[in-house]
Amino acid sequence: MFENKTVIVTGGASGIGKEVAARFAQAGSNVVINGRDAVKLDRVAAEIGARAVAGDIADVSTAVRIVAQAEAAFGGVDILINNAGIFAPKPFLDQTEAEYDAFVDTILKGKFFMAQAAARSMIRRGGGAIVQTGSMWALQAIGATPSAAYSAANAGVHQMVRNLALELADHSIRINAVAPAVVETPVYSTFMSEEEVAATLPGFNAFHPLGRNGQPGDVADAILFLASDKAAWITGTVLPVDGGVMAGRN
Repeated sequence: MFENKTVIVTGGASGIGKEVAARFAQAGSNVVINGRDAVKLDRVAAEIGARAVAGDIADVSTAVRIVAQAEAAFGGVDILINNAGIFAPKPFLDQTEAEYDAFVDTILKGKFFMAQAAARSMIRRGGGAIVQTGSMWALQAIGATPSAAYSAANAGVHQMVRNLALELADHSIRINAVAPAVVETPVYSTFMSEEEVAATLPGFNAFHPLGRNGQPGDVADAILFLASDKAAWITGTVLPVDGGVMAGRN
């Protein structure tokens, strides 16, 4: 299904992004992964059989460079998995301007201009598919993890999906998003020690009606479906991948 497709995965060096990139590579796709840590990115690219383009997605020129390299190597872009993001809960009254800017620049601005650069290439290709990683926190506030800036940025990502679904439909480009709940990825180690992660994450299992935290593969399954021809009549959708959190509470 994905053989010889050219796929860009941002945030592709770990967690959900790495899992998705590896699955596309295994399916015979030409995979280009992006991340900020060049050493880590090169190591993962060699491991899964992908091409690495390091850079901060908050810089608009990074998106242009990723697409240019994909076009030079493989002739165009068929699929974009717009996955790069950051997460660090902090009370609203303690949030700094720099922290706010980091959330908006990486999550919202980064995905906006990455989608724009990829869509321009897809138009030349005759169409394509974009899947964004949004967040359950943009659908529902969680008191245990105060995340106003993060949530607001991801709400923008969700609304971007709906707007671009209309704008890009005439170009045969579909765009959707997944909205994960707690998924056990390395992102938690960016603001907690390994010991804190090990002590904290199990406490969120019961938060999900299905009784467990998510794994990268759970979200990857949904992303690959939305990127595939099996979702050919789906665009403008934000799909909760959340173990039942949005359904309600026991």
